[in-house]
Amino acid sequence: MPSIIPIYPVGITPETKCGFCTNSKCCTYITQHVPTPRAKNDFDHMLWQISHQGVQYYKDTDGWYLLVNSRCNHLQKDGRCGIYDTRPQVCRVYSNDYCEYDASAEDGFELFFDGYESLLRYCKKRFKRWGKE
Repeated sequence: MPSIIPIYPVGITPETKCGFCTNSKCCTYITQHVPTPRAKNDFDHMLWQISHQGVQYYKDTDGWYLLVNSRCNHLQKDGRCGIYDTRPQVCRVYSNDYCEYDASAEDGFELFFDGYESLLRYCKKRFKRWGKE
């Protein structure tokens, strides 16, 4: 499969890249690394969490993550940060060298669970006796 090389507008740099982004995707969710689930109880807890609106899970090469779809309160209609000069440190150190402007994060997911049903199917495949006890 040929690799896709993004074509940037003239003059784009890491400092100006966010200004070209039209959907501000990185500011519409948060992720939290979670310990690798191993036991049924781990997955049962994940099923409870994913039962809530905006909650998803994924696994990539770095491990398992809780994904909460929730737009930043400071994201302005034009896609810019409303508190840029006083934004939290996590926002300051975020690297956009290769971000969702370049490619969708989902491209790197090994597993993705968009809701209760998809995670439950996985649980039933992983644990043959799931729901039979």
